[in-house]
Amino acid sequence: MRVDVMRWLIVSLIWTLSAIGGFGQALPFHADPAAREELPDLSLVPAIRFLTTADFPPFNYRDGDGELIGFHIDLAEAICATLDITCTMQAWPWEQSVDALVDNQGDALIAGLAVSNITAEQLDFSNLYLMLPGRFVTLADAIGSFDIIGLAGQKVSVRAKSAHAAFLSAYFPEVEQVPFDTEIGALEALQKGEVVAQFGDALRASFWLNEHPACCGFAGSAYFNSRYFGEGFAVAVPAGRGALRNAINYALVRLKRDGKLDELYLRWFPVSFY
Repeated sequence: MRVDVMRWLIVSLIWTLSAIGGFGQALPFHADPAAREELPDLSLVPAIRFLTTADFPPFNYRDGDGELIGFHIDLAEAICATLDITCTMQAWPWEQSVDALVDNQGDALIAGLAVSNITAEQLDFSNLYLMLPGRFVTLADAIGSFDIIGLAGQKVSVRAKSAHAAFLSAYFPEVEQVPFDTEIGALEALQKGEVVAQFGDALRASFWLNEHPACCGFAGSAYFNSRYFGEGFAVAVPAGRGALRNAINYALVRLKRDGKLDELYLRWFPVSFY
């Protein structure tokens, strides 16, 4: 069904304002910026045994020497340094990691676990430290003139049957979707000039853009929608460990306000997906 230009204007305005008004920070911090910094009772949190996995680069993986590295490893170490407590890090297979936490093999899981209702009865979550938006990518010379309304009737590549394709259908129905089997295929179609833009997972696109800096870049706002793109990443702790969760939240707030969270983000994601 065709929609008129007024609907396109309204939809564009809503998403642009939502990106500006708290969801589209330049760096990954999504807690309430007005939250009070209340020092937790660290006598209840003398140390943190972090669990992670070793198969999720660049978040958590092993380098050539077998050492655990990644954004999550650095973030866990920064949390412990901020709290001035001792921490350890142990890698588990992904399919066993949640059970290991519930079975008290560790105190906190930092492995890119998305907040979900499936584990809500067993786990509590810290503030979100990362959200994964959907974004448009265009050729480099088209970034400055990018206009979401101007995409009506234009070809936009997207991974077939993905959440991002569903999002486009729901909010930008006048876009002519060109489906591809993979995100890379959709980006390569843009590079070849077969479409005017690509829409998809901004994190995956940022890695591709890092390898093709002269070709293309992000255009327009970052779009956040928990229904389509998930609620974001948080540190998981066993249910009922309120003192531990509060301590982690305190550290996340301090790291953001001190600029250290931003430094970690840019270290591992040089092409910002926000």
